[in-house]
Amino acid sequence: MRLDQLLQSQGFGSRNECRRMIECGRVSVGDAGIIRDPDTEIVLERARFVIDGVEFIYQRHVYIVLNKPADFECSHRPERYPSVFSLLPPDLVRRGVQAVGRLDSDTTGLLLLSDDGQFIHALSSPKKAVPKCYEVIARHSVPDTQLEQLEAGVVLRDDPQPAKAISCERVSETIVRMSVTEGRYHLVKRMIAATGNRVEQLRRVAIGGFQLPSSLAPGEWRWLESDELQLLGWKASE
Repeated sequence: MRLDQLLQSQGFGSRNECRRMIECGRVSVGDAGIIRDPDTEIVLERARFVIDGVEFIYQRHVYIVLNKPADFECSHRPERYPSVFSLLPPDLVRRGVQAVGRLDSDTTGLLLLSDDGQFIHALSSPKKAVPKCYEVIARHSVPDTQLEQLEAGVVLRDDPQPAKAISCERVSETIVRMSVTEGRYHLVKRMIAATGNRVEQLRRVAIGGFQLPSSLAPGEWRWLESDELQLLGWKASE
């Protein structure tokens, strides 16, 4: 791949912008040092390049995990709160990354983002039934009867189709870990309400076999490792 095409594919601007960047001597590649010819062919496998002193590694697709804070919207066009995409570097945003299943503005925790449409579909399509685990802090204590209701299935207001949790585990008197495979609007909140309780705080803690890293503070993000992608049932192409 030509150097200007490589930079463009990584979100560093239009083709002309990338060519000007290279011609101005702002880009170096591996052991070759500064390259000023935009048409220079680059071997893509783990290609390393430096722009203005910052090192990058070529990535065919973006797979990242973000610990979403409260009061952020999972939209490129937020209406009330800032966008979660404002927490990412501009080059990733320009690549067109999308949230893999949105979280409400007041819901926190595990959010995956990618520019790989197949990856997004595999984890968010209802037909795939990928489990998502949430930590629910309820207003009132959660007795066994409510846990049983959630696992048996509850009827939601204005929705005749029952919704069922695949598992419910009490963590404390008012905290429950609950896993669902559907992605209906406000699903967890509506299910808890259907049992006569109310969600005070909601945090997503796992998707499939991948759990929110404890080292990731709210608002922080990082690239997913290959073994973490495997926990999600995905093998990234080189």
